[in-house]
Order: sequence, then C-alpha cells, then structure tokens
Amino acid sequence: MKRSYPAFWSHRGGFSLLLWPISILYFAVIVCRRWFYRWGILSRHKIDVPVIVVGNITVGGTGKTPLVIWLVRQLQACGWQPGVVTRGYGGEASTWPQIVTSESAANMVGDEAVLLAQATEVPVVADRQRVRGCQALIKQGVDIIISDDGLQHYALQRDIEWAVIDGDRLFGNKQFLPAGPLRESLDRLQLCNAVFVQGVSESIDLDATKLPSTYRMSINNSEAKKLHSNETRALVDFKTTPVHAVAGIGHPQRFFAALKTHGISVIEHAFPDHAKFDANDFHFNDEFPVLITEKDAVKLTAINNDRIWVVNAELEVTDGAALMSALKEKLGKRDVEIDNTLGDQSDVQ
Repeated sequence: MKRSYPAFWSHRGGFSLLLWPISILYFAVIVCRRWFYRWGILSRHKIDVPVIVVGNITVGGTGKTPLVIWLVRQLQACGWQPGVVTRGYGGEASTWPQIVTSESAANMVGDEAVLLAQATEVPVVADRQRVRGCQALIKQGVDIIISDDGLQHYALQRDIEWAVIDGDRLFGNKQFLPAGPLRESLDRLQLCNAVFVQGVSESIDLDATKLPSTYRMSINNSEAKKLHSNETRALVDFKTTPVHAVAGIGHPQRFFAALKTHGISVIEHAFPDHAKFDANDFHFNDEFPVLITEKDAVKLTAINNDRIWVVNAELEVTDGAALMSALKEKLGKRDVEIDNTLGDQSDVQ
C-alpha cells in the first residue's frame, strides 16, 4: 500500500471541494462505527495484558514509530516485558499473523514492522487484525502490548491512548478523507491520555490547544552509517559535496529539511510512503553520496551500493520523565530513572 500527502490537503478549495461530499459520507461512517462499538453492536475484545495504542487522527507520517520505539525502551527500564503489534503496511504475506524478527523481509511484513524489530529487539507481530496479533504476542510472554497505529481499531480494547500530531502540517485543511487528511474529528484528541507534537514549531501554543496532557517531541540526526557496513560519518562531513536524499516515508520533506540544518546541499528524491525500491532508484549519473532513512534501509537488503548511507535518528520527548511517571502510576510498576533521549530509532517522519 502506498500512501502520500496531496498538496490540496493543505488548504481548502479546488479539488478538496469536489471531494467534500465523499468526505461527508466518510465522516458519517466513522461516527456510526464509533457509536456501534460504544453501544455494543460491534464487539470489542479485551486483552489479558495492558494495551497502549500510539496513533494519530491524520494520514501521513507523524512520528508514531519512533515514539513506539522510545516507549518500548522506557517500559523495559520500568521492568515490563513489552511487545509490539503493527498492521504490517506494505506486507505481502499470504497468512497472518506474522512473527517479525530483525531478519524478516520488509516486502512480506512491512518496513515499519522490521524497523521495530531491529530497533527494539522485543517481540513484534504484524497482523491486519490487531486483536489476533495481540493474542500471538501474549503467547511469546509479553506482559504489556504497544499497538503501533490502531487508534481507529476500536475492536481492540485499550488501557491508554497516545496520539501524535505533525507539528508542520498539523491537521491540514481540517477536512476528512479524501478531501483532507483527517481520519477522525479533532475532538477525538480529547479522549486520548496524551498528545505529542512532532517537531518543535514554536508557533504552536500547546497550553492554548485545550488538549489533554501535551508533549513536544523531536527527532535529531547526527551521523550516518554506510549501508551493510559499520562505517559511520558525522552528518556535517557531508557538506563538502551535494548529496542525493531518497525517502519513501510519510513526510519526506521533514527528512530533507533535517539534512539541510547541517549545511548539506540536498538533491531531493521523494517517494510515496512504504515505496518499494530497486537498484535503479539509487542510480545517479554522478558520484554524490546517497542518504536514506532507517525505515527505508530495511527494504534494501538485496541492494549493494557503497554510496548509500543510512541517517541515524534520536528521539527526544520534552518532559518525558513526568510522562513516564504518570504512566507508571497508572500501570503500577516500580519507580526508575527515565531517560528522555534514546538513540538509533525512527523512520524520520
């Protein structure tokens, strides 16, 4: 499945107006579905361990996956044995659930699933049906489950909901799919236990949003590692020549902008989210280096190109200690020191 963020989602008018009637139908279906679950017409399934959902109310990269990785490590520090369930976007496996390892093929289980397995080294299951995926995780001995995405997957009962907002795009034109990027209405955020703003745009007054507990998070990049190698270079070392930046993620412009903050001259190559690459996508008629994200790197196991470098990512959550203290109180685990910054994470969305 390839997903992108059309330009008309950023403003009202033109094409978004033409799609507005379909958006009304979409909104009606969403509202009815939520009420059907609330009234018990559609069944919800309770899992035997706590479930934390990390999702969003918009389409496009907001930074859910790096936050999931951060949360996994924080929970481990608290004494939990977490597991992660994810949908497996882009996976072509014929049977589900799929137990994901660091060696799994991204084309079978999805790039995000493989990245999660590599970055966390905890049990990861990819399944279109989140409830079934959670049950598979319990068989692996986990005592808490994180659902990567799935805010709208109401069949799965959850104990805690975290929502992530793109600090650059926010809610676009505030229209529902397909006229805009909204999956659900803005008031859905009021039901979440915490809301995270990806990006540190100071134009957003978090205190004025009237949302529940709100936190800023940012992804920082400092170095790159050569594909299929342990060789690393500081990003500032790439300033001497232009570089090709290739990204098949939800918000490629954020990746390109991050590289430019290091003084790098970037030749941009944006692909749809979850794009499937081949060697030709990295063949350019020059000798410039090629920089990619960690999320895209998991799809390049069969590609050998010594000009490709994988950019690292470190997630920082403002007031992360207070956040985890509140979470521990709700979940009932022991006090430990919380680290706000954890490295080598991210799909840099």
